[in-house]
Amino acid sequence: MSRTRLLLAAFVLAATADLVSLAAGFGTGHPLAKPLLMPLLAAYAATRGAPRLLVAALLCGWGGDLLLLSDAEPAFLAGMASFAAGHVCYLALFRAHGAASAAGDARRTAARARGTHLTPVYAMVLLGTVALLWPDLPAGLRVPVAGYSLLLTAMAYAAATRAGLVAGIGGTLFLLSDTLIATGVADWPQPPLPDFWVMITYIAAQFLLVRGTLAAPSKVVDMSAIDRLRFTSRPG
Repeated sequence: MSRTRLLLAAFVLAATADLVSLAAGFGTGHPLAKPLLMPLLAAYAATRGAPRLLVAALLCGWGGDLLLLSDAEPAFLAGMASFAAGHVCYLALFRAHGAASAAGDARRTAARARGTHLTPVYAMVLLGTVALLWPDLPAGLRVPVAGYSLLLTAMAYAAATRAGLVAGIGGTLFLLSDTLIATGVADWPQPPLPDFWVMITYIAAQFLLVRGTLAAPSKVVDMSAIDRLRFTSRPG
């Protein structure tokens, strides 16, 4: 078995162990399996030639995963900041992705059309979610959660409009997963096994974001494209 397949198998095994633990109420399994998820996925992505921004986004998710194992409010805020840094990495990645892969008038026109149709959808999701959650959130978390929601929605929108269908589904699932967390913080009624639903949507989101970025040679963002974009955007 190749190293890439071995790492993917290890990620699937850790994800299965985490989800089974949550579904079965095995309290020890989740804190043991969850910290393994993003390092394994990042290592898998790296062996597939992933751009550094993708690996960085996954490692920021790892930091958030570790911090959110604690129920303390400072840990929650720090975890949210770590995930926010990951979303910034994703946004930079998808910006470069769109610039590198938008070759030809037809593809650019299709990307603009997607953006035109999806902009009001994501805007309504953001505004509606924040407006509904705001009164029930702890006062000290309202502004941080609203700011994080803006960044998260921007990432999901960029995934859908610049990185293709698979990554777009991943971004949407990330949005759903974190919204489920926010409803718990707001003390809304929760479905059975709420942590299971948070984790299954989160695991699927990160995996689909990776697969969407690496899906085809024409959609892989190499570092030379990112460096060229960065260079041309500098003043002078």
